[in-house]
Amino acid sequence: MAGFKKLIFIQLISWLLFALLGGYFIALSFDSAVSDAQQKAQRVVNAYINTQTIEQLAPEKIQKAFADGSTFSKLVIRDQSGQVVSMVESSQSLPLFAEIVNNSFNSIRPQFAVNQTSDIKVEFTINAHNLASLLQQSLFIVVLISGLIALLPIIYMKSMFRRLNRKISTTISDIVDIYINQNQVNGDLEQAMDTTRLKKLSKDLIPSFNRLSHFLQTKHDDIQNNALSIKKEAYKDVVTNLGNRNMFVEYYEKNIENAEKSTFGSLAMVRCSELQTINQTRGYQKGDEYVKGVADIIKHISGTYTGSQVFRLNSSDFAVVLPNTPLKEAERFGDNLQSRFTQYQQNQELSSVANTGIVGYEKGKPLGELLSIVDNAMSMAQSKQANAWHVQRETDLVNNASAGFGNQNWRKVISEVIESKRVHLVMQNIMPIGKSVKAYAEIQVRFKTAENQMLPTASFLAMAEKLEMAMEIDRLIIDTTLEKVKTRNFSEKFFGINVTASSAHNDQFVIWLERRLLKDSNIASKLIFEVSEFGLQQNIKASKRFIDMVHRVGARITVERFGVGLTSFKFFRDLKPDFIKMDASYTRGLEEDKNNQYFMRLMVDLAHRIGVSVFAEGVESQEEKHIIETLCLDGVQGYYIEKPKDI
Repeated sequence: MAGFKKLIFIQLISWLLFALLGGYFIALSFDSAVSDAQQKAQRVVNAYINTQTIEQLAPEKIQKAFADGSTFSKLVIRDQSGQVVSMVESSQSLPLFAEIVNNSFNSIRPQFAVNQTSDIKVEFTINAHNLASLLQQSLFIVVLISGLIALLPIIYMKSMFRRLNRKISTTISDIVDIYINQNQVNGDLEQAMDTTRLKKLSKDLIPSFNRLSHFLQTKHDDIQNNALSIKKEAYKDVVTNLGNRNMFVEYYEKNIENAEKSTFGSLAMVRCSELQTINQTRGYQKGDEYVKGVADIIKHISGTYTGSQVFRLNSSDFAVVLPNTPLKEAERFGDNLQSRFTQYQQNQELSSVANTGIVGYEKGKPLGELLSIVDNAMSMAQSKQANAWHVQRETDLVNNASAGFGNQNWRKVISEVIESKRVHLVMQNIMPIGKSVKAYAEIQVRFKTAENQMLPTASFLAMAEKLEMAMEIDRLIIDTTLEKVKTRNFSEKFFGINVTASSAHNDQFVIWLERRLLKDSNIASKLIFEVSEFGLQQNIKASKRFIDMVHRVGARITVERFGVGLTSFKFFRDLKPDFIKMDASYTRGLEEDKNNQYFMRLMVDLAHRIGVSVFAEGVESQEEKHIIETLCLDGVQGYYIEKPKDI
């Protein structure tokens, strides 16, 4: 556009110069024509006044002959003495351009003529108006022609520029289409031109577009890198630098649920059990350090599994994906986690660290369904002991009526069990070691649906705890047990009843239980209430109030799953339970584990000094029973001793 304006300016200058030059030549022509007219007028006037008689040369006649105004613009006749006899002067003025030319060249000048007798003198100036009009017309024609000469190229160039712009626009549009349609050509753009016309039109534009293509590709790469960086930040947990829930969902959907090839593996959910307590008592900075510590343990243990992935789903939960890992191997993963968590617990002086729920997965498994199952596994792990894990197998769900239960279904089922009192009691005896030891039979409960199908006990109790219905279940079990004992003749028999820690710490439950036991005081003395060590440790004051009440009505207390908490030594000295049951983890492989043997012997010595009997649970072999006998425990319980049986 700037070039076109320059062209117009040059054309205008050219037109002006052409007009000036044309005007100059017209002015010269005018001057020449006036000179010729003056010479002719001089000859005519001289011939006229010299060929006429004196009568004919009378001023009146001369004036009549020459003073019509068409030949002379001024005519003055003088006599011999120089007096003006007659004078005629035209008022008609010359056109502007003729006036300018006349002033410039002094073309029109006064002329004089004298007859031969010198008695008459004539002074005259020719009338050049006609010549001036002709000059004016010529000038107009010259200006018009020069204007057309200047304008035509401008019009032509304007049209040419329009065609050129249209052609360039079309070419650029075609090149842009090629660039877009061929997925942003990475090589030379010239190779993408598929027609001779396009090559010809765009030959000069190709280098520029190649640069543009390179520039856009660079910007595209920068945008992609920035997008990846932003996505990475958005998908990353700031505390642990692990992928967050969004990244976990994307990974699962892409690599498991919608995977192209068949795949399987194990999914573990690890839940930090002490985060809320640490945040409240030690501050959020210590809470973050605790979360980082748990994350480091998980990463370290899972790092030995090929292709493993770790994600932080929320403040307390981690997800661990173990590709191509069967559940049998995942159990070892759970053991390793529990061991490391226990070490961390002791180092940090915590009550616990984390629990783990483990499930298997396969291609096409919906994530929501899998998370529901692993959440149930987590609930069951939490119902065991500190840092415990639980594997939930598909067969556990397929073979029982709880398959597919969500929270609402569980709430409905638990409510129906409570209302219909569909509980079935069985018992498992504790075998005393030594004649002076008094042991008891632990009451165990089985729950049934309306169709008389057996519900998984661990899942049922875990969900009751989760849905805050455990206290109602505990009441149902105690009532049912008391009624059963009443209808049987168990004069020499003692029974252990499990109570959840949440119920033991509930004031309303404690009041109800005290009144219920006082109502059947003769039976109360035959009852031993079992509460987990981990549960009692959650609220020492409330636990002491519960134990004091139990002792007050004549019943006794067993601390089960003993030995997994850091405060175990101080714990049973302050609370003074009647029995403790060593956690089954100490019994497993006891014949080969010298550390467990030493710890159990130490516990036995300490407990006996304050009059507490020590039992071992989970005994499943002759070797384990033999070692326990040598360690001077007071009783053993397990499938090797006796399987649960109807009362």
